[in-house]
Amino acid sequence: MKYSTVLATAIFAGALAQPAAAQDAEPDYFNGFYVGGSLNGEFIDDSSNEGLVFDTDQDGDFDDSVRTTTGANAFSPGLCNGTPNAGPATPTCGDDDAALGYSAKIGIDQRLGEWGVAGVVLEGAKSNATDFTTGFSTTPASYTVSREVDYSVALRGRFGISPGDGRGLIYATGGVVYGKMDHAFTTTNTANSFTQMNDDDWLWGGQFGAGAELYITDNISLNLEYLRTRYENDDYYVAVGAGSAPATNPFLLTSGGTNLRPSDSNLTVDSFRAGVNFRF
Repeated sequence: MKYSTVLATAIFAGALAQPAAAQDAEPDYFNGFYVGGSLNGEFIDDSSNEGLVFDTDQDGDFDDSVRTTTGANAFSPGLCNGTPNAGPATPTCGDDDAALGYSAKIGIDQRLGEWGVAGVVLEGAKSNATDFTTGFSTTPASYTVSREVDYSVALRGRFGISPGDGRGLIYATGGVVYGKMDHAFTTTNTANSFTQMNDDDWLWGGQFGAGAELYITDNISLNLEYLRTRYENDDYYVAVGAGSAPATNPFLLTSGGTNLRPSDSNLTVDSFRAGVNFRF
């Protein structure tokens, strides 16, 4: 009887101790693997004076002006960073195209001390924002180059602080990105020939930003993030040839042809993201 009483007391004490221990053990936030996804608002960042630049002597330097037989600037109507609002006789432009994109990611976090968190994330994204650059000639004609990042893969690190009970995180992030950029060229000029060179390239770039994340359950967190991505795009240009144009055509006067491209050979995209992460 004595032994059975001691055994029953021990079992009862153990049963009481288990819920208490579960209550005392806090979830280990931002410590381990996770997968997630987000919806992204994508916006092109370019300057108001962006336009087309020309290489009329085809020496690789885009520092020439396209001149007529009288020496006048063939693009005197103007240049702009957008799509033509009306016909080529109206040299005004609309805005670049902002768009919704999406991304998926896998990452790992590690808590550093009481407040610190460091991590690495691998992310694939689809972006639909499009950059337009237009020039207007005296013909009159319009010439528009468009650029869009189709898909990208990024590898970023992040470091932040997670104070209080550890459910929230504020962080900075940065890394490298590899994206497929698609180009298109449209013109109302039906005389010359136009050939895009290096028009669909995979390009390297850099990416940095900041964000905040908050656990809503022990395994699910919500994430808000801003990222700026800049791609190096030095190789693309449009080769303008004779087509059916006469030798007096402004594109042909210097060297029999002209190359053109956007004045800013790089492309910068701002992304505002809202997502959810599932943690293991």
